[in-house]
Amino acid sequence: MSLRIALLGLLDAKGPASGYDLAKSFERSLNHVWQAGHTQIYPELVKMAADGLVAVESEGARGRKLYAITPEGAEQVRSWLVEHEPVGAIRSEVALQAFLLPLLDKESAIAVVERIRAGFQQRLAVLECKPEDGSRLGRHALNLGLTQGRSALAWADETLAELRGLEPTDQPAPAHLQ
Repeated sequence: MSLRIALLGLLDAKGPASGYDLAKSFERSLNHVWQAGHTQIYPELVKMAADGLVAVESEGARGRKLYAITPEGAEQVRSWLVEHEPVGAIRSEVALQAFLLPLLDKESAIAVVERIRAGFQQRLAVLECKPEDGSRLGRHALNLGLTQGRSALAWADETLAELRGLEPTDQPAPAHLQ
């Protein structure tokens, strides 16, 4: 996914917005699937305007520009959604640490997995607190994140049980199921 598509999608779904508004939308909604800050968003908006994908609808005080998606921009989002095959390869430091766990002694490996598990738990808690905003935008991504978070916790619990030498029946119930 590109920053360009994410910005066009937000503008298409929510209507005209400033760079600041789009950055705040990222923080509230897309932050768990795609991260971008002001320093990335503003230059991309300028490029998209030059490419005819967005237009400056109005300019306010201190140079604040309100961008609106153009028909060409809306068509680019639609084409990307319908035709683009998402890249399945993921670079994950968590997965790399899981891969390299056998290099550690038992206690250190347990500490690493407990730290990873705490991160999963924290992310899941944030996702579980996401309020419904009444729009359908983001609902499916939120459900995907919740499912992945619960699955990641299950992996961590199983891995900890294995590292501790517990049999499946000896395992304590995962915290997210208690």
